[in-house]
Amino acid sequence: MPAPAVAEARRTALRAGRFKVYLGSAPGVGKTYRMLDEAQRRTGRGAVVLAGVVECHRRRHTEEKLAGLDVLPRAACEYRGGRYAELDVAAVLARRPDVVLIDELAHSNVPGGGRHPKRWQDVEDILAAGIDVIATLNIQHLESLNDVVEKITGVPQRETVPDDFVRRADEIELVDIPPEGLRRRMAHGNIYPPERIDASLANFFRPGNLHAMRELALLWVAGRVEEALTKYRAEHNIGAVWETRERVVVALTGGPEGQTLIRRAARIAARSAGGELLAVHVTRSDGLASGASHAALADQRVLVENLGGSYHSVVGDEVASALVDFATAENATQLVLGTSRRGRLERFLTGRGIGETVVSLSGDIDVHTVTHERAGHGRPLPSRRRTLPVSRLIAGPVAGLLLPVLLTVLLDRTRGTLNLTGEALLFLLAVVAVACIGGVVSALVAALTAALLLNYWFIPPIGAFTLNDPDSVLALLVFAAVAAIVAAVVDRSLRLSRRAARATAEAETMSSLAGSIVRGDHTIPALLERTRETFGMDSVELLREPYDDRPDRTGDRPVPAGPGRPGTGTDSPLVVTAGPRARLALHGRTLPSSERRVLAAFAAHVGAAVERAQLAEAAAEVEPVKAADRLRTALLRAVSHDLRTPLAGSLAAVSSLRSREVVFSEEDRDELLASAETSLLRLHRLVENLLDLSRLQAGALTLALRATALEEVLPGALDSLEPAAAAADAGGPGIDVQDLEAVPALWVDPPLLERVLANLVGNAVRHSPADRPVLVTASALAGRVEVRIIDRGPGITPADRERVFEPFQRLGDRDNSAGPGLGLALARGLTEAMDGTLTPEDTPGGGLTMVLSLPAADCRQPAATPAPTALSSGAA
Repeated sequence: MPAPAVAEARRTALRAGRFKVYLGSAPGVGKTYRMLDEAQRRTGRGAVVLAGVVECHRRRHTEEKLAGLDVLPRAACEYRGGRYAELDVAAVLARRPDVVLIDELAHSNVPGGGRHPKRWQDVEDILAAGIDVIATLNIQHLESLNDVVEKITGVPQRETVPDDFVRRADEIELVDIPPEGLRRRMAHGNIYPPERIDASLANFFRPGNLHAMRELALLWVAGRVEEALTKYRAEHNIGAVWETRERVVVALTGGPEGQTLIRRAARIAARSAGGELLAVHVTRSDGLASGASHAALADQRVLVENLGGSYHSVVGDEVASALVDFATAENATQLVLGTSRRGRLERFLTGRGIGETVVSLSGDIDVHTVTHERAGHGRPLPSRRRTLPVSRLIAGPVAGLLLPVLLTVLLDRTRGTLNLTGEALLFLLAVVAVACIGGVVSALVAALTAALLLNYWFIPPIGAFTLNDPDSVLALLVFAAVAAIVAAVVDRSLRLSRRAARATAEAETMSSLAGSIVRGDHTIPALLERTRETFGMDSVELLREPYDDRPDRTGDRPVPAGPGRPGTGTDSPLVVTAGPRARLALHGRTLPSSERRVLAAFAAHVGAAVERAQLAEAAAEVEPVKAADRLRTALLRAVSHDLRTPLAGSLAAVSSLRSREVVFSEEDRDELLASAETSLLRLHRLVENLLDLSRLQAGALTLALRATALEEVLPGALDSLEPAAAAADAGGPGIDVQDLEAVPALWVDPPLLERVLANLVGNAVRHSPADRPVLVTASALAGRVEVRIIDRGPGITPADRERVFEPFQRLGDRDNSAGPGLGLALARGLTEAMDGTLTPEDTPGGGLTMVLSLPAADCRQPAATPAPTALSSGAA
């Protein structure tokens, strides 16, 4: 559909269409049936429902559900000589139904048959036009699960859908049945035709595969439900904990008890299915951290990740409040803390600790206090942004009033034991003690109180605030001055200690960030999330500017991080430069200047990541040019030698025959003609390979697919081989063909399949020992036919299994008669063009087995044949 038509549809739409996805845990669970059942209900309620694409797969019950619905004719597309049927997006937009049904969301469109290469991209256009869409999708087609599904089933999924697109659906309904029920449905013939049942039950539909796929589907949908719940709680400002699943938060201080706490928290999380472990370390903005080892935190982070948990670091002036806020934000159900490392005397002097404060603030969160071997043996964990905590700021003036009074009472009872100098020194000692407790102000209060008491009770005349002796006046002044100086020195030392600790905290934070980058957590979203967590912001947004002068670039989309939506806060965001073409916008609390220094370093890392991403994008654009240059160089190398060799042989034979100086016998003439013919045939095959390779790369190879028996093609492929290599009586290893009659016909292009088999068998013959024949076998499996070409040669290492399919690659062969190295590259390219696969495997006992998998003719119709893929300029 033309782009202006789509733009017009988007402008005229009153709203975006609603999107519903029926997500299946496996093929055959009933996604299409459920979609059609809902369509029938909506039609009964008066909605206009259009069946855009519905694949019934000849299932009787599904076809019965489709009856009565308005079915949209598909758009006919021609591609490389074949006719294909695709979704007619233009017709859907023109008819504007209330609801359109679209099956198999991961389907790839035929090139040139529509606006987009993928069907899910067509759905985006339909939704933008305000039309509701109901679609179906199997769990194995989600992009994030592609590699996991391949490991479970052994079958790579070439058609995938981005998770983000599916997550944007307004409604996702899981279609799931137990594996035993699905296998019974398969055995009854309700999924596949009878000839495919046994093979399917023995392969993809094994009970273990179905259980694993079912678990993947349930976990993915559970994550989607969790996202919806988090969004709902944020929109309605719900701060209370909803115990929908167990989330255990363990608080780490960097002390030696951390590993004990982590393992205990992991055991608590493992008691319930789906439990989640989160470890958090609070970095205080004043940097006062006692006993916090960065190396220990790094080891504890590794342990958390090995146990399946996640590690987080937050900034908080009040450690207890920061822990509770983090647990509440994560909807945690339990919080695990270690028993205080403070001794009894320290707890008595400094009041209740972090654990008791967390318990009082936790609300609905259960708090576990875990004992450990370091309990009661550590130092207190000081906090607060101020130079002194609140308790000492209050206790200082009180001590400044009470301590001199208590000392006066004590000295009055022992009057006559000490002289005035001794009594004054004791009062000075009390002032110093008060200065250590409460700072300058408390010391001045203590000095004034002590001076008055000393004057009244101990300096003659006793009992009066009078001074007759000048020496007493001087002593009193010196006493007050010394007390103030000592208090100032104590306060200054505390301030310097705070600055040093602040610098230590900044260094630890930056070291942690650098560690994350070294571990590979350097993607832009990861850095933004790290920034948000470290500074306790609601959200962080990356604003990029275009980095080149191309007219089609007006700027990149913002990259947000955090649950809060950028731009929705009441205050203006804090904007920090993150490079020449990037800025960070932080929404949330106001940052002091001391924290902005660290923020600038974070922004620099983000800016470097942006530059790396831009350089990677530019490098990716250059890579095709480099690949083409490498291919051109290899082609010139092949032409310079591999074309010249057969030309030289044929030219020498013809020149000898034309020579009149030598009279050749009839036998010699036949030998020279045979030599010329062999050289010219080799040259002919080489030129054909080069031409076919160029057609594949240009996407100009025409296919004529039809049902073809394997025994119809293989003899021609074997006849094209050199007799001396293929026949055992001529010194070659020979070829043993087995089980070809037992397999169904293939849906292929016969001449191309003959070329593929000739290249594969010729390669196997070239590497097999003379006494070990090459074995060619075939078998049918799940609608496909697998042809195995087995040799007993040296084989190849796993690292080289993809390199053998690169054009002009011989993997170190020194035999120039082996050719330029086009055979396997061309074989894979032609195979993929016919919707097949070519993979190398080890032969048991030594050697290489090439597995050629092609679609069976009885399971393939021309309208449903997927488009062939073109060979890249690098490895096929």
